[in-house]
Amino acid sequence: MTRRMSIVFQGEPGAFSEEAVLGFHGAGAERVAVPTWRAVFEAVADGSAAAGVVAIESSLAGTIRETYDLLAEFYERDVRIVGEVTVPVRLALLALPGQSLAGIDRIYSHAQALVQADAFLRSRDWEVMTTYNTAGAARMIAERSEQRAAALASPRVAELYGLEILAPDVQTGDDNRTRFAVLARGGEAIASSGAGDPAAPRRTTLVFAVRNEPGALHRCLGAFAARGVNLSSLESRPARKAHWEYVFWADIDADIADPACAAALEDLRAQTEMVRVFGCYPRATET
Repeated sequence: MTRRMSIVFQGEPGAFSEEAVLGFHGAGAERVAVPTWRAVFEAVADGSAAAGVVAIESSLAGTIRETYDLLAEFYERDVRIVGEVTVPVRLALLALPGQSLAGIDRIYSHAQALVQADAFLRSRDWEVMTTYNTAGAARMIAERSEQRAAALASPRVAELYGLEILAPDVQTGDDNRTRFAVLARGGEAIASSGAGDPAAPRRTTLVFAVRNEPGALHRCLGAFAARGVNLSSLESRPARKAHWEYVFWADIDADIADPACAAALEDLRAQTEMVRVFGCYPRATET
């Protein structure tokens, strides 16, 4: 008998992070919900879960900065990115049976989801309140039997918690997606039946700290440009070791083992104070 693999995600059943688990590993994975992104990292670091998924970027709202900070914090505990999966974001307004859109006063959801439905939320004078998770907002309304309240969540959550859909597809835009990173200890390969095709082109995620001198960042980026290696993203974050100094996070569209990428990284290390590679993994195939 094949042992089911435990994959931890943030939120409640029905959360988009659970959809990421299903998208990457299929329904065969044992899915374990935890309340916070930090708890996902802790479960992977201490070995209580074989893997975890964390949101890393929204195509509409941008990067999830808490995830970057946690990746840096848990680097010394051997937590690495081993894969990624993208999840289409479809949001609906959910409420108890018998409620009407006109009768809703309060809307609950995660802050990211509220940003992703900003145009819809501005259409009426609702009281909007943040919760730790989209599916958690729906569960809270169901458990409290809270009248005149609605949750902004995935439409599949309605059936899970006995709610009705008052308004479907309230997200801003038709192609909104969230990219999730798949975590494991030591970069161990995690088999997937979904988006993590081992034969897919690879992505490398790393962070580097430049010297505080003119032209330092230009020289660092030149290490990749000179060898035709593409950086698909670059973002600065506070270094936390000194005021007003920064580190740079980058996603590189290359395998770290490719000669051009390996040479670029060698040059980068010569130009920087620190380079840390957080993972080299198959890029998600979007459908």
